[in-house]
Amino acid sequence: MNPRRILLSMILLLVSSLLSLDSQSLQAKEKARQPNIILVMTDDQGYWDTEISGNPKIETPTIKKLAAEGVTFTRFYANMVCAPTRAGLMTGRHYLRTGLYNTRFGGDTLGPNETTIAQVLQQAGYKTGLFGKWHLGRYAQYQPHRRGFDHFFGHYHGHIERYTNPDQVVVNGTPVETRGYVTDLFTDAAIDFIQRNQQQPFFCYLAYNAPHSPFLLDTSHFGQPEGDKLIEKYLAKGLPLREARIYAMIERIDQNLNRLLQTVSDLKLDQETVVIFTSDNGGVSRGFKAGLKGSKASAYEGGTRVPFVVRWTDHFPAGKTTDAMVAQTDLFPTFCQLAGVPVPHDLKLDGKSILSLMEQGGGKSPHQYLYHTWDRYTPNPFHRWSIHGPRFKLVGHDPQGKKEKEGEPQGQLYDLQADPGETKNVASQYPEKVSELRGEFLRWFQDVTDGQVYQPAAIPVGDEQEPEVELQPSWAILKGDDLEYSFDGYDWDTIDNWKTNSDTATWQLDVQKPGRYVVELSYGFRAEPLEAGKLQIAVGDQKLDCELPMSTSQNVFLKQSVGTLDLKAGKQFLTIRATQPEGVIGLRLNSLWLKSMDQ
Repeated sequence: MNPRRILLSMILLLVSSLLSLDSQSLQAKEKARQPNIILVMTDDQGYWDTEISGNPKIETPTIKKLAAEGVTFTRFYANMVCAPTRAGLMTGRHYLRTGLYNTRFGGDTLGPNETTIAQVLQQAGYKTGLFGKWHLGRYAQYQPHRRGFDHFFGHYHGHIERYTNPDQVVVNGTPVETRGYVTDLFTDAAIDFIQRNQQQPFFCYLAYNAPHSPFLLDTSHFGQPEGDKLIEKYLAKGLPLREARIYAMIERIDQNLNRLLQTVSDLKLDQETVVIFTSDNGGVSRGFKAGLKGSKASAYEGGTRVPFVVRWTDHFPAGKTTDAMVAQTDLFPTFCQLAGVPVPHDLKLDGKSILSLMEQGGGKSPHQYLYHTWDRYTPNPFHRWSIHGPRFKLVGHDPQGKKEKEGEPQGQLYDLQADPGETKNVASQYPEKVSELRGEFLRWFQDVTDGQVYQPAAIPVGDEQEPEVELQPSWAILKGDDLEYSFDGYDWDTIDNWKTNSDTATWQLDVQKPGRYVVELSYGFRAEPLEAGKLQIAVGDQKLDCELPMSTSQNVFLKQSVGTLDLKAGKQFLTIRATQPEGVIGLRLNSLWLKSMDQ
């Protein structure tokens, strides 16, 4: 053969090989792209509120299909109530380590120094979006768009009141008006986020507020007939109205989950996207409980076990089920591993990566024990608590939250392998196991609460992104025998029974920007004789006396400007009390507003 032809053939072969290697390299890079992560979390949906739990009446075909295509964890544990679960999810740490301790009263605020998984993923190149319920802080410094989320559309509190045209929602800190049903609206926003960010890795956290109360479907003039049809379907199955409403809300979630997954499929992102479906705590429905004991706010299995299904097409096995016990805190390190980034070295995590369990469709739990505790007002190791390993579980429910006396039972012991419904207390058969588990729980409780001060966070005032701030009743410390806090859904809470000027309500402020602030009060006030009510607001040595005109009734509220205050920078206390010894009979104080005059 001609030497020139031989040389040309060799050159062509080399070029072809290089092109092939380059193509393979590009394919490898494409394959190695960080996976998208979609986390769907519902609110108050129990372990038993899906078809995959054996529920014979509920219809959740999308969740059922997701389970058929992925891995189902039958012993996935959340906390007993919502904000604690969300804190654990966001940080990988038990909520008591984060300073959060409640679902309201200002105790539902994630500590300002905590690192969220959204921040970690954001720094790793992900676009991050949250759509729905946050419940980890309502004031400026604690809001999700300042805790790692590029985009937030949703609400701050534990629940909202209107599900059609919801009016307690914001976009990145700015209140907005809406039209439509809340579950549809949050899904629409998540779909838009995915479509806009499909060219790069994204973390989409879709946190539905349903099926939390109020148990509502469409309530608008035009939408109600459609909502009623879904409710009537479950009434026809023999469910009481309350349960029919909850099941209908869950089916509406399932329909929207189908829309979300169809978008992923249409964009050809199935093989690049990890999808997780779960809930934030035990359920509130009563029609079917899959043999579990307890419900939301309980330390029994029904209060902490929640549905959990994960799918990653062509990466995780399809149709697998595992009973390895895992927890919501495990998602933080799992997401880090999925993204190929290390867990920040300075974090003390409680969670452990469960990626290997997802990849294998089963395996051994990474935990020796899981722990649960919750008290409405302050952490208490004697009130509502549990500890369990793969087999034995010790649980305590003392309504008074009193320390056990010597010789008294240290809790109820259950063998979860033989008795997952917790029907037979075997403490007398295994006293050494009771002692071992109780001792370990108390050791753990001391560890997670060490150095923490559980009180409402100081309210930032004068933040450049929130020049007008509302001091809500639940954040106030009440002193005196008569003042009462009335819970009516966060934005409608009130402080009542102003019978004397010796009782006080006090808020701790953290003034970011010193200066003069206009003070407004939101209140309802009606009494005989028809005279204006008098209150005094004090910050340090500064006092502001104000008069409140009456409204039509105690339940008709006015928003009234009452004067100005000059606030210094830093932490300080604002206290409000009645001016006259006889108080202000007939007053219901909703909130106090501070608005910077130097905007």
